[in-house]
Amino acid sequence: MRAYPSMTAPRRERRRPSAEGDRITRARLATVRGKFDAVMSESGLCCLAFPNQPGGASAWIAAYLPHALTRSHDPRLIDLAAQLNAYFQGRLTRFSVPLDLRGTAFQLATWRALQDIPYGQVRSYSEIAEAIQRPKAVRAVGAANGANPVPVVVPCHRVIGANGALTGFGAGLEWKRWLLTVENPDEGRL
Repeated sequence: MRAYPSMTAPRRERRRPSAEGDRITRARLATVRGKFDAVMSESGLCCLAFPNQPGGASAWIAAYLPHALTRSHDPRLIDLAAQLNAYFQGRLTRFSVPLDLRGTAFQLATWRALQDIPYGQVRSYSEIAEAIQRPKAVRAVGAANGANPVPVVVPCHRVIGANGALTGFGAGLEWKRWLLTVENPDEGRL
């Protein structure tokens, strides 16, 4: 597997939950594919939940930002909604919204590797494990992939089984299939 430059926005990473006083904005973003629940900190996008995810971003907020203060408006969320719509319509290949990722060191490494998968391409879990120099950690890569708090923007849908089969996806395999088809409409195996 060859290395590729990052295909997504600048990222800020944190290993631990926030301290009291962090400020966030939470919004339901209307897109052509339904309403996504999004959380934006002062540093960037922290969480993006699919329309079919029960509870939306509530569980993520409780785990990572339980003491956050809520702001009423963040114009970056309007931009994110526009970018999601453009992506879903096949007009955007790279997101520019800043990220504020929170997770373990292993999760952060995995999410960085996901961002290096080029638009329209896929990688296997084992290729991601190799990319982060943990070739025996294939299952842990799968778990980190599943814990990705900003799917679509950090493209966890681009990871498939070693045999080419579509495997787990938090929003369901139909969403994963659809996202991959948006990126590569001519790919017959999806």
